[in-house]
Amino acid sequence: MLRGLRDCGIGMAVVLTGVCAAGCREETKVDVARSLRPDRMPTMTTHNVSTMISDSGVTQYKIVAPLWEVFDEGENPHWLFPEGIYLRKYDRKFNVIATIAADSATYFKNRNLWRLDGRVEVIKVPREVFVSQQVFWDQSKGIVYSDSFIHIENATHMMEGYGFRAKQDFTEYSIRRPLGIFPAEHGNQ
Repeated sequence: MLRGLRDCGIGMAVVLTGVCAAGCREETKVDVARSLRPDRMPTMTTHNVSTMISDSGVTQYKIVAPLWEVFDEGENPHWLFPEGIYLRKYDRKFNVIATIAADSATYFKNRNLWRLDGRVEVIKVPREVFVSQQVFWDQSKGIVYSDSFIHIENATHMMEGYGFRAKQDFTEYSIRRPLGIFPAEHGNQ
């Protein structure tokens, strides 16, 4: 038995020498903490999201998205919806008062600011449609704005222009550089 332990010890020394010889030739130190980029690595990734957002016990929004990535560890914590987002806004009686759809979206947590990109469509009930390529929603200030082209359509007219600013409930809005106001065409019904 003593001979077996001695042989095992010699074998172990040979293995350790081989490991040291292989590992001691080129020593590469990797600072894992420094090589990780917290602003580029999501702390949470969720697929096929359908969630309700409430404030003080009252449901405010429903968010539906194919992919939701949360980046909470970087200097600018944000949520990313790279494959699109659909949002419903509810009143206190849980009636839908507006919907928002965008090809992609980013929510900047520290600034309480949404940036919606791609084809952005806001529909305010009963029938008012806002379409743009990029829209910002500043929840702290209660405003929605853009410098991009905007198309607004309601029951009586269509407006187009570049840049707009609106209250977040879209009860008041203005177009900075309007191109025109056109009567809405209604088919024979």
